Amino acid sequence: MLEELVGSTWHRFITNKAITHYPESIVYLDDIRLTAGIFFRALGGEGGLHVESATDSDVYAKRTILQRIAGVGKTTQYAWRDEETLRLPVSIALFPSKQLNKDLYLWLTALSVIDIDQGDWIRRNQTRTAKTLEIWPGLKGRYDALVKAHIEQRPELKDLPEREAKQEQAIRHALLDTELTVNLEYAKRPPQPVSLWLHPSPPQMEFNNTLPINDPDLPEAAQNKKEQKKQSKRKSANRTDMPEGNDGLMSFRLESLWSWGEYSKVDRTSTEDDDDDAMKTAEDMDNITVAQDSETTASKIKLDLDLPAGKYDDIVLGEGLPIDEWDYKKQILQKDHCRVIPMTARDAEPVELPAKLKSQARKIRRQFEILRPQRHWLSRQSEGSELDLENYINFLTDRKHGHVNSDTPVFRDLRNETRDLSCMLLADLSLSTDAHINNTSRVVDVIRDSLYLFSEALSVTGDRFALHGFSSRNRSHVRFYNIKGFDEPYNDDARGHIDAIKPGYYTRMGAAIRYASQLLEKEATSQKLLLIITDGKPNDLDKYEGRYGIEDTRQAILEAEKKGLQPFCVTIDEKAEDYLPYLFGKNAYVLIKNAAELPAKLPQLYLRLTK
Repeated sequence: MLEELVGSTWHRFITNKAITHYPESIVYLDDIRLTAGIFFRALGGEGGLHVESATDSDVYAKRTILQRIAGVGKTTQYAWRDEETLRLPVSIALFPSKQLNKDLYLWLTALSVIDIDQGDWIRRNQTRTAKTLEIWPGLKGRYDALVKAHIEQRPELKDLPEREAKQEQAIRHALLDTELTVNLEYAKRPPQPVSLWLHPSPPQMEFNNTLPINDPDLPEAAQNKKEQKKQSKRKSANRTDMPEGNDGLMSFRLESLWSWGEYSKVDRTSTEDDDDDAMKTAEDMDNITVAQDSETTASKIKLDLDLPAGKYDDIVLGEGLPIDEWDYKKQILQKDHCRVIPMTARDAEPVELPAKLKSQARKIRRQFEILRPQRHWLSRQSEGSELDLENYINFLTDRKHGHVNSDTPVFRDLRNETRDLSCMLLADLSLSTDAHINNTSRVVDVIRDSLYLFSEALSVTGDRFALHGFSSRNRSHVRFYNIKGFDEPYNDDARGHIDAIKPGYYTRMGAAIRYASQLLEKEATSQKLLLIITDGKPNDLDKYEGRYGIEDTRQAILEAEKKGLQPFCVTIDEKAEDYLPYLFGKNAYVLIKNAAELPAKLPQLYLRLTK
């Protein structure tokens, strides 16, 4: 015990002495992620990029004696960007001022907007800096303050060997004068990282799900597992071919057991051990090498993802319908790239409204009765069922004074006041809706209750409405479920189709929105609301992960708006604010943080949108 106490005390002491950061002024990426995303797009950055944490990069510069003793200063986190994401450090505590640390986040975000590929690391960053300050001169004051604070923290020239001192001097000149051409001479060690610049050599690939996926364990199906663990920090990674062989193998030389270990490219058999904390193991690793084989660690989920036999699957209502899809890289709309398959539930039987919802449904119906069409008198009509006495008296008075107008409207008529709108509710029925939100309910159960109460409310108003759901397996298999059509009554048969909804596969949202828009566009009403309920971002097997799916969905929404439709999204995804403002606009979506509240809030939301 005493030995452990002394050891931990020494570790804290030497680490605090070696670290030059300021923990009391730390700013975390999670605190500024939304601001950075808005700032990036406001400066002209590509809207489809989302903000993620950067990975650790090795630092080979000279460390102080205290850093070597404490074992710190080996890595740093640079900012950089690729086609999918903008990478920023997980946290910044470089300066004693919290405001300066925030300013550094914003400066790195602004620098990432400028795309420069020519020149070496220093010249690229100098050019970025010059163009950033030229386009947005308002950043000059913040940049000067950051440069001054950063140079004060860099190593003293007198403490460095001659060649390293020349490198350090060149770095300082490059920071202070973006037009000055500098060259780094060879030295035994490279210079200290420049925190105001982007990554000198960004990784070519990271461990993420943007690559083609063949493993059904990776996508939304994983949310169905009993517990989800998320890594706290992104890892650098590389891929390798899957080793041949059916069994795992661990090999080592006995004489090397206590001195070093070597990597052997062999297959480690996957296991389903509940006691094996894989996430903790991954957190301890700096670099992860992965390979993809044809096996899965959860064959149960694989079987769930396979298409069921025809006699058990839902009823296909017709041949697949061709639907376009947007390719943001080529900036073209790919004609008939997807196939939408209309389907209806095979085992739907007429049912009554569930007893647990009847009390809530009565309250909602009473609230929506104020929107029920009512008969009222319209005055000043050219023809009608009876005279409008007030206007008729005015007409006689004018005629007596010689002001005769034969077109004076002197009738009134009793007419119905109608709400001229149609609403289509499009529900995401992907496999992620099979996840539990509490001990008794899944996401799909909440969506089912929402459809019930939504329909109860609209059946009172007399508004035309339709209910549909969607999921997908790939671009050639986008399933579009018919629950209730515009011309179908809301009755026990419709409730039976609501009761029969079940989780499907993936979320190819763009194709579903385009087909739903085609149906809604045919409505003759003046207001057409497309209400989308989802629990996650667009994704599918064939390259629909990441930015591709985001951009296609956004394009589908823009197309719907051009048709005069009003798209609006209701989501329970906690990360929705990272991408929904780009998809729908800041005023065309709502995040419901407690999924259990969705059934009660959905009718109220509709009331606000259409009142």
